[in-house]
Amino acid sequence: MKTIYVDTSVFGGKFDPEFELWTNLFFEKVFDSDLKLIYSEVTEDELFNAPEKVRNFINSIPKKNFLYVELTEEAIILSEKYLKEKVVGKSNRADCYHIAIATVLKADILVSWNFKHIVNIQRINGYNAVNLMYGYKPIEIRNPREVFDYENDY
Repeated sequence: MKTIYVDTSVFGGKFDPEFELWTNLFFEKVFDSDLKLIYSEVTEDELFNAPEKVRNFINSIPKKNFLYVELTEEAIILSEKYLKEKVVGKSNRADCYHIAIATVLKADILVSWNFKHIVNIQRINGYNAVNLMYGYKPIEIRNPREVFDYENDY
């Protein structure tokens, strides 16, 4: 694994009591490695009105671990295919952008705490069915707790 697409929920998870432990462990593993976190224009837009502590955390992440990417036309077209195939509803366009960007960039994994629209088997199967239908590889989608072996970390 070399690249991990991180959606907005993972940054916010650092300050959510339900997800804080696993989010902190996830970021510790990333910072201690040469992994690249793919951080997109979509995430940046979503975080514009986020609490200051979330924005400050993002700014504290070592640059060596970040790969900033823009939303491309190819990703927009793929995200529209997810909507057309009703993987999620039109109000979840940004979630589709996250999946499409990670897919187009061939990220090794997409990480999210969004269990309703991203990290659940029905949605994962839907996104990957569309990916295969249109000539893309399936994307591995997990929550931060599932990404690394944390057994010896706590």
